[in-house]
Amino acid sequence: MQGPLALAALILASSTLAAQASEKLVYRLDSVTAVAVPGGIQIQVQGAVRSGGWGNPRLKISQVEARTVVVEFLAQAPHPGTVVIQGLLPVSAQVTVKSGSGVTSVRVEADANTVTAQVQR
Repeated sequence: MQGPLALAALILASSTLAAQASEKLVYRLDSVTAVAVPGGIQIQVQGAVRSGGWGNPRLKISQVEARTVVVEFLAQAPHPGTVVIQGLLPVSAQVTVKSGSGVTSVRVEADANTVTAQVQR
């Protein structure tokens, strides 16, 4: 009886790991917009991933420099071995970050490129 139970536990554990997709930088950035709003900066980003199966695109602040907020454009990558469509597919994300009036630019990083946008006031 331990054999089938052990096998069931192994299958459950591997399916749980498969459900936890790894988060990686999006392939490329196409546009970045940064607009001052009350109490912060609204950042909107458009880019592309290399295949289907990517999910939950988001922007994550990686650091704040003297006058620049540095943001990573991330998404959950498809699980290795998953059958996905091959080709560049659009993705977008936006976030509003709290920031003082001293921040003048936003730098967004992707896998293939980095784009810096001036904060529009």
